[in-house]
Amino acid sequence: MTQQPVLVIAAGGTGGHMFPAQALAEVMLRKGWRVKLSTDARGARYTGGFPHTVEIEQVSSATFARGGVLSKLAVPFRIMGGVLSMAAKFRKDRPQIVVGFGGYPSIPAIGAAWLLKLPRMIHEQNGVLGRVNEKFATRVDEIACGTWPTELPAGLEGVHTGNPVRKSVLERAGASYIPPGDYPMSILVIGGSQGARILSDTVPGAIAALPENILRNVRVSHQARDEDFDRVTAFYNEHGIDADVQPFFHDVPARMSEAQLVISRSGASSVADISVIGRPSILIPYGAATGDHQTANARGLVEAGGAILIPEPKLSVEVLTDQITTILSNPDGASQMARAATAIGKPDATDALVALVEMLASKEA
Repeated sequence: MTQQPVLVIAAGGTGGHMFPAQALAEVMLRKGWRVKLSTDARGARYTGGFPHTVEIEQVSSATFARGGVLSKLAVPFRIMGGVLSMAAKFRKDRPQIVVGFGGYPSIPAIGAAWLLKLPRMIHEQNGVLGRVNEKFATRVDEIACGTWPTELPAGLEGVHTGNPVRKSVLERAGASYIPPGDYPMSILVIGGSQGARILSDTVPGAIAALPENILRNVRVSHQARDEDFDRVTAFYNEHGIDADVQPFFHDVPARMSEAQLVISRSGASSVADISVIGRPSILIPYGAATGDHQTANARGLVEAGGAILIPEPKLSVEVLTDQITTILSNPDGASQMARAATAIGKPDATDALVALVEMLASKEA
């Protein structure tokens, strides 16, 4: 009986790292691989969505971004301990390939793979390498890029796999677009978990200021943080705007497929969803994002003509009203934006990632 090949996935505890890792795990399990997820105690709290057959391994790692002076002095020793411990495990149960998705908990597994010269690769979701992926970029066999183009160190080339999207998004890939007109129109407002307050500060006022011939047809789905919920809901009610305000939408793909316009931050997963479904968007990158990676995430969609970008310093009620009006008063232009977004979507991102993993793993066989 042939022994099952082993894939080790290393990822941090944020959704941006864990979701593409989960997508890869699901497919590789179906292909008959054993899959291990290497993360730390924090990351282990986010593994509920992974198939139960994925073996979860908690490792010792650390970051210079947290803790006091003594804690930071201990960081190199904790990282080295994690790498050596993982290397010992790899010698006993040798993986065919190790794939890192970023975040400091991915350091031990990728570091151990480098020490043992195992096939290894990283997947970067954003248009700018995260700190950990940047450190390992010159020490891996391939760099899979979720966003294109991705800014890489000089002399390095990446493979554009795209960012895997969840099944509910794939089910609506390239969904037919109903252009804006003199009938009910939907605007979806999504901000992600960080920095969404500025959308709650500006979007309601911008919608209220729309010309009456547009405003009378507008319905809004607005994702607002808990602390902003009451005031956003009250504003829409006071202005007679049909709005569904919630802290979190469990059916974003369905709402997005029904929308004439999406107003969003430009996190990697949001941009991937918008482009796979194919909707006109106004993107407001989170200004404090590391390396301004949200601006980089938006670049491909904006340059293709599928989105309008408004930098945070230039965002105002007036500017946003003008851009919303431009899109919702121009059905032909909005339809072209939808087609442009779809044209750069990567609904096959998971398949591309799997193919790259299998190609590298075959070198170990």
